[in-house]
Amino acid sequence: MSVAGRLLTTTTEISSRPKSTCGTARLWMKLNDVFVKVPKPNTVLRTSHESGGSAAMTNASPSTANRTLRRLPNTSYRPREYLTGTEVERLIEAARKRGRNGPRDAAAILLAFRHGLRASELCQLRWSQVDLRHGRLHVNRAKGGQESVHPLRGPELRALRQLQGNSPYVFMTEAGTPTTTAWFLRMIQRTGKAAKLPFAIHPHMLRHSTGYKLANDGHDTRSLAHYLGHRNLQSTARYTALAPDRFQKFWQD
Repeated sequence: MSVAGRLLTTTTEISSRPKSTCGTARLWMKLNDVFVKVPKPNTVLRTSHESGGSAAMTNASPSTANRTLRRLPNTSYRPREYLTGTEVERLIEAARKRGRNGPRDAAAILLAFRHGLRASELCQLRWSQVDLRHGRLHVNRAKGGQESVHPLRGPELRALRQLQGNSPYVFMTEAGTPTTTAWFLRMIQRTGKAAKLPFAIHPHMLRHSTGYKLANDGHDTRSLAHYLGHRNLQSTARYTALAPDRFQKFWQD
């Protein structure tokens, strides 16, 4: 008898018999057996030929092992998380020679390095934040950082004047749209290869390079924190920890 027929027969017996506690309990147990024997959706009923003469049910649900991809430490990809001043200059020079957008790419690297800009801060930079006449740059920090006004020096002013146009954004694509962080990532990676740097680089390394450069120049931690927009001095301490002047008086011969 099919499952539907067995289910109909059992429910008919329950409704026709007199209501007694023991009899009703036995009938409900019988009804439960009907549902237990119904194969699950992911279960395949094998024939007697396939199972060696007896019917058997096997679970046909796919079995996939859960794998978690773990990222290796940064030291597995590069020896340090910043670039030296010489390496940044090589990067800017390589960007300047790469295609017809060389001036734009070189200016983006220069501003990111000189002002410790994150990729999002650079791509969202507007001309309303730039004062070419007085040499000032109003920096809007992401991640709740402190806003500040930075001076613009000669190299930055010359690089920015080449990019002036009708768009409200400083850095634009050839399609006339603002650049994105994905563009900046690809540009930095390709320029790093063109500059033949000894390891792969990413955009945030320019911000770290700013911190290490200014710390090595002897600037105090609080001023450096304000320049980078840090609200917590502990975020800036990583740069001053590697400043070589801390050990200047060691081993004096």
